[in-house]
Amino acid sequence: MEKLFFVDPNARIGNNVKIGNFTNIYEDVEIGDNCEILGNVTIFPGARIGSGVKIFPGAVIAAIPQDLKFKGEKTYAFIGDGTTLRECVTVNRGTASKGKTVVGENCLIMAYNHVAHDCVIGNRVIMSNACQLAGEVVVDDYAVIGGGSLIHQFCHLGRNIMLQGGALVNKDIPPYVKAAREPISYVGLNTIGLHRNGFSQEDIQTISEIYRVLYLSDLNVTNAIKLIRETLPESSYRDEIVNFIENSGRGVIRSAI
Repeated sequence: MEKLFFVDPNARIGNNVKIGNFTNIYEDVEIGDNCEILGNVTIFPGARIGSGVKIFPGAVIAAIPQDLKFKGEKTYAFIGDGTTLRECVTVNRGTASKGKTVVGENCLIMAYNHVAHDCVIGNRVIMSNACQLAGEVVVDDYAVIGGGSLIHQFCHLGRNIMLQGGALVNKDIPPYVKAAREPISYVGLNTIGLHRNGFSQEDIQTISEIYRVLYLSDLNVTNAIKLIRETLPESSYRDEIVNFIENSGRGVIRSAI
């Protein structure tokens, strides 16, 4: 049967890769073993795709950034092992700022998502349909982003968060929380998600106490962090949350409770 797709001879394609009709794979592309690239996919130079990745029709990987500062520098777009990119997903490659855009392993990026230049998405992230990530957004492991959400450039979404659909995010969202409403706010812990991902009840209680001081004590962030350090026992969760807040570039969301 005639092949109705194009693969540049300088692309490096792994073993047992299935390529659908009308797909175009350009030079300087690397694709790992056991991938399935369905029809009408476009993979531009600079794509680095791991093993066991599935890409659905209409997706475009490693197109040049939608950034006027981009001057044609050599940059990349990485897709981790086991990730699924559904219909019409776009993942732009990086700029001189970071040099690469990264989607981690075993992610589910649903239809019509856009991942802009220099974003870094962790492992096992779920992005529901039609989310739009602006440049240099960071999304940590196990985050779940509701459909139609818009994420401002440079925002940081912590691990194991749950973000409501249709959210407008212009602040950082610390780990383990649920974020909802308008403006986007803390509405509690992502308790169900934590249980599903193997957190013990003791772990969840430790995290809850940290956020009780941060969001329910009527203290400003500086004084809440001081009180957390002075009164709560040392733990990896305490250090992680405090470090996230202290290193926040855009400031963290406030409480709706």
